[in-house]
Amino acid sequence: MIKKSKKDSTDSNRIEIRLSGSGGQGLIFAGVLLAESVGIYEGKNVAQTQSYGPEARGGASRSDVVIADGPIYYPKSMSLDILIALTQQACDEYYPALKEYGVLIVDSGLVRQLPTDNAYAIPFTHIARTEVGTPVVTNVVALGALAAITGIVNVKNLEKVLLSRAPKGTEEKNKLALSEGYKIGKELLKQRETELVERF
Repeated sequence: MIKKSKKDSTDSNRIEIRLSGSGGQGLIFAGVLLAESVGIYEGKNVAQTQSYGPEARGGASRSDVVIADGPIYYPKSMSLDILIALTQQACDEYYPALKEYGVLIVDSGLVRQLPTDNAYAIPFTHIARTEVGTPVVTNVVALGALAAITGIVNVKNLEKVLLSRAPKGTEEKNKLALSEGYKIGKELLKQRETELVERF
């Protein structure tokens, strides 16, 4: 879950999220899905921006989503509450922008050097390939995990937007990818909570 400082809590509950990785991982699409889910079905104000690398596939890519209860005067991210990194390069580059109590979620198959022990490492690409049958839906698996770990969006709302935007014929694979990501995110969150109870 996201822990907000007193300073953050006065800013219309503004939450900044960055989905990052490389071109071809569907991060722009994932950002659009998240923004529409929150904006249409959850009554929040939302702004979505994106940045591409020099190459359509393989270059750096990121999608930022800003969510707030009140007006969003500046649509770009300044200090991240949540960072999803699907490549080592993205993790290394964007982790410094994550707040002290921010949530870091990475693809454990591609991000081997973590900048902190306080990260959620999930094999998104492996899950997409083995459980769904294609790595193309890695972005959707990550969104499912995001919903489970942070509670920032209701997974049912994500599913509505996903099924309305998924290419014809891919609906079931995308639905399964979202479900698998949500499931493993919940399992990891429960494991973390158990470890905290045992520690204290």
